[in-house]
Amino acid sequence: MQTIDSHTHFWDPARLDYSWLKNEPQLDRPFLADHVPSRVGTNEITGIVFVEAACAAEQTLAETDFVAALAAHDPRIRAIVAFAPLERGDAARPALQELKRRPLVRGVRRMFQDEPLGFALAPGFIQGVQLLAEYNFSFDICIRHWHLGDAIQLVRACPDIRFVLDHCGKPDIKHHLLEPWRTQISELAEFPNVWVKISGLVTEADHDRWGPEDLRPYIEHVLTAFGIDRVMFGSDAPVAYLASAYERWVETLAAITSDLTEAERAKLWHDNAASFYRL
Repeated sequence: MQTIDSHTHFWDPARLDYSWLKNEPQLDRPFLADHVPSRVGTNEITGIVFVEAACAAEQTLAETDFVAALAAHDPRIRAIVAFAPLERGDAARPALQELKRRPLVRGVRRMFQDEPLGFALAPGFIQGVQLLAEYNFSFDICIRHWHLGDAIQLVRACPDIRFVLDHCGKPDIKHHLLEPWRTQISELAEFPNVWVKISGLVTEADHDRWGPEDLRPYIEHVLTAFGIDRVMFGSDAPVAYLASAYERWVETLAAITSDLTEAERAKLWHDNAASFYRL
């Protein structure tokens, strides 16, 4: 099964500043392309989408160029989701123009998972997201589950933008909380311009004690709500290593989705990511 990892990070703390890594000593070291295995069981990792990793704001363009240089040596790196300061509204245009000059950049992520509620609904932020249509960039929504209401309103205000929800909206798996996440996921899935990454779930579970049955209700609901044409596999490596080896996550997702047909598995593991990111 050819596989595209739709959500992977690389970094080298000696080159760029990732202040948040100081709180995660397990991750505070270089992670380059070789941390993504070439094969896990029957899954051959043939494509990688890099997603910005929250380096210092003044270094974000350097991060994009750093990953483009990695791609010159590892052809699996086929797309970049870069940072842009979309909250600046029209003033974000110069940053987007710079990104457009980088051919691997296919989308933008401006996380608001740690911002207060309402951040993504400010007129400037909405205007910044709407600008992405001019550059043919998608937008990765990275939030925690309590931001889903804001995400729904943001999507409603930006009908011309292709969105993908990272990490299924980071539900509270550790405490087995399904509502209101489940209802809001169903509402978000009603917008045809929204996809979802089945990624990053292991770190929302109990890092030391999670098992497949902890993840199953969330994965099955996302598959039901979005359908097989708008879901894609992602690892969220190396962040996911806080709770799971790369191989364990792939094997877990494969087991939970083992009842899919061969064509449906191809969509989940490869085709949908290739289509969304125009690989």
